[in-house]
Amino acid sequence: MTDRKKIWTVPNVLTMIRMALIPVYWVLMIGYELNYWALAVFVVAALTDMLDGFLARKYHQITDFGMLMDPLADKLMTLSVMATLLIRGMISWEPLALLAGKEFIMLLGGLLLFNRKIVVHSLFIGKFAQTCLCVSLILSFFADEFENLSIQPHTAILWIGVGAAYTALVFYINTVVRQLRGVETIYDKREE
Repeated sequence: MTDRKKIWTVPNVLTMIRMALIPVYWVLMIGYELNYWALAVFVVAALTDMLDGFLARKYHQITDFGMLMDPLADKLMTLSVMATLLIRGMISWEPLALLAGKEFIMLLGGLLLFNRKIVVHSLFIGKFAQTCLCVSLILSFFADEFENLSIQPHTAILWIGVGAAYTALVFYINTVVRQLRGVETIYDKREE
């Protein structure tokens, strides 16, 4: 169990702030339909995600709490934004359903592995997927601007993000299977 000192680090506080921004986002987007204020909250959350990862690595403040809660906060915020955009008719249900299914698998796997003291660090493909999702969701707030285009950029980037997310899932599963067999991979050596 992580002690109090390790929980209250700047990166972990940023993660907690990101979690706290999720209900704020919902109230602004669904309760008051203040799209651009909700978008601002989402952008702030995305920036805290980049900042907490950078600080955790730079100052060697990677903790058990952060390894669990940081990706959880990211996923909850991303799925929240997708859910509200679906409710408001700004995206279709298919990418949300696919990502929710993938994240459910990752969550269950992560909890099981954490109990066995196995941590699968983030990979480039996972970060690429998250970046695509963030960019596509930000662009979705301006979907009206793309109505006359034959290819909707926010939709195209969203599907690239979904594809990359499932590619990352394959890599994670491969890494986990190899770790369970006691075979070290190049992915195991990378920092979060």
